[in-house]
Amino acid sequence: MTIEPSRTDTRLDPYVDAYAARTNGLQVSAVRALFAVANRPEVVSLAGGMPNIADLPRAELGQTFARLVAEQGVQAMQYGSGQGEGFMREHIVEVMAEEQISAHADDVVITCGSQQALDLVTRVFCDPGDVILAEAPSYVGALGTFHANQCEVVHVAMDEQGVVPEALRQAVLTLRANGRRVKLLYTIPNFHNPSGITQPVSRRQELLAVADEVDLLILEDNPYGLLTLDDEPLPALRAFDAERVIYLGSFSKTFAPGFRIGWTLAPHAVKEKLVLLQEAATLSPPVFGQFAISKYLEDYDWRGQIRKFRDMYRERRDALLAGLAENMPEGTTWTHPRGGFFVWATLPEGLDAQAMLPRAVTARVAYVPGTAFYADGLGSGNMRLSYCFPTPERIIEGTKRLGEVLAGELSMRRTFGVGAAESTRNELSSGLATDLN
Repeated sequence: MTIEPSRTDTRLDPYVDAYAARTNGLQVSAVRALFAVANRPEVVSLAGGMPNIADLPRAELGQTFARLVAEQGVQAMQYGSGQGEGFMREHIVEVMAEEQISAHADDVVITCGSQQALDLVTRVFCDPGDVILAEAPSYVGALGTFHANQCEVVHVAMDEQGVVPEALRQAVLTLRANGRRVKLLYTIPNFHNPSGITQPVSRRQELLAVADEVDLLILEDNPYGLLTLDDEPLPALRAFDAERVIYLGSFSKTFAPGFRIGWTLAPHAVKEKLVLLQEAATLSPPVFGQFAISKYLEDYDWRGQIRKFRDMYRERRDALLAGLAENMPEGTTWTHPRGGFFVWATLPEGLDAQAMLPRAVTARVAYVPGTAFYADGLGSGNMRLSYCFPTPERIIEGTKRLGEVLAGELSMRRTFGVGAAESTRNELSSGLATDLN
């Protein structure tokens, strides 16, 4: 079994010679490729980043949305503005103020989730062959978008405080000295996906100083910023610089992903181009979703709901950290996120998370191998573990199963050597591949 991004074009495809060159950058998401097995009820999935929305007041929301259709359905189910509805953009300005962002609704463009915002910004700024800098590791969905737009991703080193400023400076200077066009830095400063790391305010200011020095645009992706578990929300990068930072936000983590409402906050000239691209792509972002979320923000205590989400995710985060401490073999390390959904684990020396995945799924536990989060093939010794969806009890059970897998792999390598361990994994891969067909 191979659960990794891969090209699917072959000579058996009758259209293979007709495809545009940009399709060469299309890749299968490593996270989506796991869904077939990770969503089985017997498997504890520490893989996906699916938010737990069970605590939303669903019955009351159902009544609210029914009234919306009855009373405003003519507008809510019609075409809308390519920029997004004005009332929704006003609400978004209010939400961003929670992270000390001062903005005007006219500079907000509503998108089909922040994933579409990623695509629109990339299309506005990047030509084929341009370079996008990104943290090492980085969000798999962003890497897919950049590759689909024929950009080259160059990773910049991280430490426990996020992007290393000097590494960013040297990357820009070296690439430009070699004649490369570096367009922007893509960063997730809050509860980074996949590492869970958060940039402190001092690091954010250092990065902005470097970006100003080398004249570099920053694309700030911030879906988790309000889901802080230990402290109050930090000011966004955009709070410090309105001209150099393009900000991406989403209701997928703080409300519900099914409505597909995200946004970008950009300087006015950039906003105009984003609107034109949005109109070319969709005519308008989802109108009913905007009406529905607007009603939720008007009629419900959305700040109180976020506090409930924080309490729920904190319990799950603590369960995962406790389970790792109890069940992981010596030599395993992991991050300690202060919010968001993810822990980044580093395996004992010599273990390969991608190669070990079939054994883990056979043991009824799933994770995402670290290689999914790198554009250059690194990350084999890492895995992303998600605590957002399983119950604390299931999370603890998942860490027990995962710990047994790691311990078994280490024991097999010590007893029989690397070759025997790889042979056993190959047998498991073959059997699991058959099971997936």
